Amino acid sequence: MSKFELTKEMLAAMIPGNSKVDMWYDAIVEIFPKYDINTPERMAGFIAQCAHESNNFKSLEENLNYSESALNRVFGRYFGKAPKRDAKEYARNPEKIANYVYMDEFRKYKMGNVKEGDGWLFRGRGLKQLTGRENYTKFGKTVGMTAEQAAEYVATEKGAIESACWFWKTAKLNAIADKCDIVKMTKKINGGDIGLADRTKRYNSAIEIMGGKIPAPKKSSKKSKVEYVTVTTGDSGDTVVAVQKALGIGADGIFGPGTKRTLRAWQAANGLTADGVAGPATLKKLLG
Repeated sequence: MSKFELTKEMLAAMIPGNSKVDMWYDAIVEIFPKYDINTPERMAGFIAQCAHESNNFKSLEENLNYSESALNRVFGRYFGKAPKRDAKEYARNPEKIANYVYMDEFRKYKMGNVKEGDGWLFRGRGLKQLTGRENYTKFGKTVGMTAEQAAEYVATEKGAIESACWFWKTAKLNAIADKCDIVKMTKKINGGDIGLADRTKRYNSAIEIMGGKIPAPKKSSKKSKVEYVTVTTGDSGDTVVAVQKALGIGADGIFGPGTKRTLRAWQAANGLTADGVAGPATLKKLLG
């Protein structure tokens, strides 16, 4: 497989409006070879997906500046009526929010955040929003750093690129990129096909910028298999949309109290544990 040389001008065209192209280019030139991202297909896949996720490499830190109403809507499992906490006390305080909703003590799905302040220290950073002490620790080991050192590193252009490359390698995305399978790349990265149209547009543009030929859309007589994940109050995404559509309610993609009430009623009527959590058994019966 022949290697390809990406130019600074090509990168600038792929992340329009970014004022730090020089720094991003230097980081890419140094880091890409380490992870074998060395062909137009692999580079186009990586840059297109990361540019979509980070608004052209400009949004490198999770925005936790939520209003009271947004906290109740997005993090419904943490805020609301007693015994839950009052969102008003956390609104517009990103550090306080992170140190509550991201600490293992309060979460069903653990992130390794067990020390005071871990939620904020290991908030989402980088092109792929690396989050949680556990993930920072895993990434840090591959670059000879502690989790704390990795948190500082990921906040830099070089660290943002390398942490995303680490995820890319861990998810075996080079092999998928070699097949120009944008849909599978997208599902590996975000668990569904959110933003697929923009990701595809960016990928095709990147291929053209590098002088390649846009791959023809793949035809298949088989319906692609959708991968659903367990969801409950406070979650969002494709699985939530599918659940809401199956329940016959407004499909806004946000798992709020209304969705939970409707799901619990459906679970009770269908012989399932009425806990308002769309787990494997519920998803199998509801979505097939």
